[in-house]
Amino acid sequence: MKVGFGWKLHGDGRAPRPGAVVRPDERLSWGRTVGLGAQHVVAMFGATFVAPILMGLDPNLAVMLSGVATVFFLLVTQGRIPSYLGSSLSFVGVAAVIKSQGGDTATVTGALLVAGAVLAACGAVVQGLGAKVVHAVLPPVVTGAVVMLIGFNLAPVAAGTYWPQDQWTALLVMAFTGLALVVLRGFWSRIAIFLGLVFGYAVSWLFDRVFGKIHSPVGGGAATEHWRLDLSGVGKADWIGLPSLHAPSFQASAVLVALPVVVALIAENAGHVKAVSEMTGDPLDDRMGAAIMADGTATVLSTAVGGPATTTYAENIGVMAATRVYSTAAYWCAAGFAILFGLCPKFGAVVAAIPGGVLGGITVVLYGMIGLLGAQIWIHNKVDLTNPLNLVPVAAGVIVGIGNVTLKFSDDFELGGIALGTLIVLLGYHGLRALAPVHLKHPQSGSGPLLDEGTSAYDDHRGKG
Repeated sequence: MKVGFGWKLHGDGRAPRPGAVVRPDERLSWGRTVGLGAQHVVAMFGATFVAPILMGLDPNLAVMLSGVATVFFLLVTQGRIPSYLGSSLSFVGVAAVIKSQGGDTATVTGALLVAGAVLAACGAVVQGLGAKVVHAVLPPVVTGAVVMLIGFNLAPVAAGTYWPQDQWTALLVMAFTGLALVVLRGFWSRIAIFLGLVFGYAVSWLFDRVFGKIHSPVGGGAATEHWRLDLSGVGKADWIGLPSLHAPSFQASAVLVALPVVVALIAENAGHVKAVSEMTGDPLDDRMGAAIMADGTATVLSTAVGGPATTTYAENIGVMAATRVYSTAAYWCAAGFAILFGLCPKFGAVVAAIPGGVLGGITVVLYGMIGLLGAQIWIHNKVDLTNPLNLVPVAAGVIVGIGNVTLKFSDDFELGGIALGTLIVLLGYHGLRALAPVHLKHPQSGSGPLLDEGTSAYDDHRGKG
């Protein structure tokens, strides 16, 4: 299978054989395969359109480009790694920082484009030198810290921008989403974010009918009287049309804010490859570099026309694990559905109408989960934080990242927040390791691979991207 076509029919085409899985180069009947593709779209849906909304980008364009990016990924990896490439939530904090510094959406997408190019270059290095280079440069102590500071750096956005728009709706949505994540099982649990958005829509509509307009700030601005749910744009939107495109612009300060996220994206992609390898029994370390390179290049393609960065989606790994169907044919179908959705402006108008209070409830859970999943990486890989070699760079970097500490070099250039925190963790760890005594370099715990047993906790629960 050179480019991932020519799938063989698995058994009778109805279901996986007992104890077997439908491998990437196999498929069920086309009717069932199309149905699985639709299921993959629903699984990725919530996070894929929440990410661009939080970054001020066009959700219609993001959904369409997620389909294009998925097709590109499947071609580059030659059909060996089933994966859906949705919008990456790892850059939400980056967008917030860039906009707080006066940047616009073009500046945001320009910074993300450069990050994608760097990710693609890293993938080429990994493909040339082997997967071991990922474990050496980005040990779990570093990746866990970077993921943690990326998530917790977003706390002021949730608290200052979204939650105040409608605190009671936000509280109810937060409670419902948490309940859905914990109580629901299987597929329904994996789309808990999407269910939370639907619930929030319904609550906002009900509150408007019962209590009338609300007086609150909108998007962090001044308080005004407005409806919680404003669907006026939906009626005006066309059923068919191209999403709005825009070219990126480039600023060095914005690029420096975005580059540290590449660390988290490498960990995500490595985790995805490991997970699929474990579940299918197909050794894929030789394709890890290609997967990272494909994701980076897909991000470049997306951001070049105004879309968000892309990343492999753990939600879709969950769908594969539940169904035991790893056929890339299902992902081709999913990509087709996503492209069609993206060509419907009315759908985009419905998404754009999501009330701020609903996003407040969602982001409180989502951002906290991203941050705490950094800790999950440490736990999963038995990182010893009593070892000062691990503790010191992590402690300093996480506080710098979460607190948005800045280091000013001149009137025109400074480092702060995510960028500075990541540099402190990465350079601090490797610098201290070069000088540390042997007993700190080789402790009994914390020396495992970057991702144990197939995937990191971050990749398991990201949403969440």
